[in-house]
Amino acid sequence: MSTRNFEAVIGLEVHVQLKTKSKIFCSDSTQYDAADNENTSPVSVGMPGTLPVVNRKAIEYSIKTGLALNCQIRQRSVFARKNYFYPDLPKGYQISQYDKPLCENGSVTFLVDGHEKTVSITRAHMEEDAGKSIHQSDCTLLNYNRSGIPLLEIVSGPDMRSPKEAAEYARTIAQIVQYLDVCDGNLEEGSISMRLQCQR
Repeated sequence: MSTRNFEAVIGLEVHVQLKTKSKIFCSDSTQYDAADNENTSPVSVGMPGTLPVVNRKAIEYSIKTGLALNCQIRQRSVFARKNYFYPDLPKGYQISQYDKPLCENGSVTFLVDGHEKTVSITRAHMEEDAGKSIHQSDCTLLNYNRSGIPLLEIVSGPDMRSPKEAAEYARTIAQIVQYLDVCDGNLEEGSISMRLQCQR
């Protein structure tokens, strides 16, 4: 089957780890090189009866990023608890935003081969990172250090038409969040990650 008549339609979800000293809903440290399960508390591991309290600095960083991405900032934003199965979600749910994200309807413009390209930003919503599961032959080891790490998920519109445009978009987002000093941009430590949504 020939692909000559197909057009690539690409959107990206970029997860930006916000550069806070504590997690998004509790005072646990975000130190990367801590020992396994050192940066945990009843909130991090999702114990029944715990009460999450949102990190003010994480909200400030998210709004700062949203403004840089020309987003509208909601006066009232809502968190929701998503319950679903995922191998690296040991506590069984994630606190995220869905129908009322903090930032939405933005755009970012960058150059590709000397030409301006504008990509819409559908939303930029706050959420907590999952934990980490290490699967061995006869058991699974759980590390909750990343559970509760503050993330800003930046979701683009399906506006890119080539891998080159997608790569330049990702570089631009990384440059913006590092310039704003809301993220250190360390790919090796997972400070920025992305998921591709591609149609042909």
